[in-house]
Formats: sequence, structure tokens, C-alpha cells
Amino acid sequence: MPLTPTRHRTAVTVLATALLVPLSACGSNGAKSVAGGAKAPPPVSAASKANLTVLADASLADVFKTVGAAYEKDNPGIKIIFSFAGSQELAAQVNQGASVDALVTADTQTMGGLKGDTDLPTIIATDRLVIATAEGNPAEVENLDDLADPALKVVLASPDVPAGRYSLQLLDAQNIDVTPASLEPDVRAVLNKLEVGEADAGLVYKSDAETATAAVDAIEIADVQNAITKYPAAAIKGAENASAAAAFVKWLRSPGALKILQDAGFQKP
Repeated sequence: MPLTPTRHRTAVTVLATALLVPLSACGSNGAKSVAGGAKAPPPVSAASKANLTVLADASLADVFKTVGAAYEKDNPGIKIIFSFAGSQELAAQVNQGASVDALVTADTQTMGGLKGDTDLPTIIATDRLVIATAEGNPAEVENLDDLADPALKVVLASPDVPAGRYSLQLLDAQNIDVTPASLEPDVRAVLNKLEVGEADAGLVYKSDAETATAAVDAIEIADVQNAITKYPAAAIKGAENASAAAAFVKWLRSPGALKILQDAGFQKP
């Protein structure tokens, strides 16, 4: 039946409305619009909101508190949960399938042993060893040769962790025979022995000596004798928050993160 003018106008109006609804609901990029033509914000991505579990070498315990706070401030949806221990212990946790998003070790050897479990690592900082003594250096230690004195109580990190391995390499290279009073699980334990007066000297990272909670003295070791340590960081493959972990690791090489690390005594990567 032919349409009357009224019916014709009504049909055109309905057809125009049907055509306009999907066009007005979408912008040129498919984003939904809200009143006034403004585009609604995009949905929150998985990488912008997450609780990140980061395993880090004990020598990073102090500086990473500042690092974590700075990152969380710039990324409000991210909460970083750190766990600190010797690098070998952290590697064991990853091997055992612990729920971890990222890892930072104090040497490339330990990280290299997890090649199948991590993304490509990136070096975020370097460090070097110093001779640490009790405050005031009461035993009057002057150089590496003094550590061979049998009357001196010298504590070292265990050779199972990077600091201990570096220490033994350094002493062996200089043909210095040291009989340690104890071998500690990490650098922080070495410092603790000095702080409570249970040791005269020990080998620790320079950054740890500078940020020790109690006063210790540090004696520099010449570069030609020293061991330069590297700190690699990597996201864990298949982690629950893989994209957020990768973003955090990338940020650790940013100017802001590098400044925090250098202010704490670490050197550039």
C-alpha cells in the first residue's frame, strides 16, 4: 500500500534514527561517547593495576624501599611487594615455582642460571667491594693484606652468594690467605657482625657500607684489585603480572631510577 505523506515522514525518521544510533555511539576509533560528545576513558589494562612480587638481592634492601615508593607514586595502580635474600636463595625460589613477577640478583652468573625462567635481563647498576670495619677501625686495618692477620676476626659472605664469591675471587687474585671467623648468608649479615662488635673487618659492597643502619668505616680497594659487580633485573616468564613486571624492569633503567641508585652508592650500569 503506498505511503501517505505522514507515514512517509515517520518511516524516514525511524530509518534515520536507526542509522544514527551506531554512529553516535562510536567515535572514529571505536571509543564510546558520553554526554556532550566527550569520550569515556578506556578500560583499565591489566598492566596498570597489579600487586607485583619482586625478589631482590639483600644488598638492595635499603635503596629498593625508595625505588618502590617512587615507582608506586608514578604508577598509582601498582603495589610492589619486595622479598630480600641472597641471590642464590632467590634463584632457588624461582626454580621451585614460587609465585614471583620479577627478580634482581647481584651477579650475572646467578641470573644466567635461570635463563629459561626469565625474560632477557637488563643491567640496572654496578657496585664494588670495600673493606668494612667496626666504627673507628679499632683494629687499624689499612689494606687487603691486613686481612691475612690471624689475630684479626674477618667475616665474609658465603661463597654460595655473589658477595662471597666475589670476595674469594678478589683475595685469590691477590694471593691473600684469609681464614674467616664466619661465613654469612649475605652482605647484611656481614655488616651486622661488624655493627655488634663480633668482627674486626669484612668485605661488603660499597653501597651497603654507605647505607648501613649503624656506623661502620669503609676502606676503598683499588680498581685494579677490585671485583666489579653487576645487578641484572628480569621479569619472570609466565608470571601472573608479566606485562606489569616488564614495565617495572624497564623503568629501573630510567633516569629517575638510576639517580636513586647512584645516590645510594651504586654506579651506572
